[in-house]
Amino acid sequence: MAKITKKQKEAKGKVELKAYSLSEASALIKEITSVKFDASVDLAVRLNVDPKKANQMVRGVVTLPHGTGKDVKVLALVTPDKEAEAREAGADYVGLDEYLAKIKAGWTDVDVIVTMPSVMGKLGPLGRVLGPRGLMPNPKTGTVTMDVAKAVSEVKAGKIDFKVEKTGIVHAAIGKASFDAEKITENAQELLTTLVKLKPQASKGIYIKSIFMSSTMSPSVEIDAKRFAE
Repeated sequence: MAKITKKQKEAKGKVELKAYSLSEASALIKEITSVKFDASVDLAVRLNVDPKKANQMVRGVVTLPHGTGKDVKVLALVTPDKEAEAREAGADYVGLDEYLAKIKAGWTDVDVIVTMPSVMGKLGPLGRVLGPRGLMPNPKTGTVTMDVAKAVSEVKAGKIDFKVEKTGIVHAAIGKASFDAEKITENAQELLTTLVKLKPQASKGIYIKSIFMSSTMSPSVEIDAKRFAE
């Protein structure tokens, strides 16, 4: 069993056994984060859904008002006529066949792939490489589109996609510990508001069962989920 450090004990001691408001949790997370790098701040939201049933799947996109704090690497797999606009929008890598060959060989050093409907046929055979890493473009998340420039710009600005896991939990990074507490709060609020809007009609009873916020290696802080209940 891993030994708990002095700082970890101190952090744990500051977290009370209660449900905090979003603003209280955001401020507390900053206080109990002690790693030497700029830690990610994450939300874990347990939903009252059964992801095995198609009519209870929750998946969507949200643009965080203050971004993720992460320099997102974007690959634009586009035809030559779309390369210029993809580069101008900020794509880190732009091309097609050469990058398809690199991916086939195992290269996946990107965070998001944006492409066009006409290119998706070429990506099909690469599903085993891209799928497990969450890199396969999808029209539902806006990463398969003819408006490549818009898609790249949105991802760079803080657009993230999320999907409920088999356990009924949505995990999402909503910022960095270096953010002001207010910015962390507003990013979390945006994600939670979007989740509420996506409540499946087949989900009965309390939709959001629990919400926890944490940063890299910090204790989890429970957030009052009642205010998000319908």
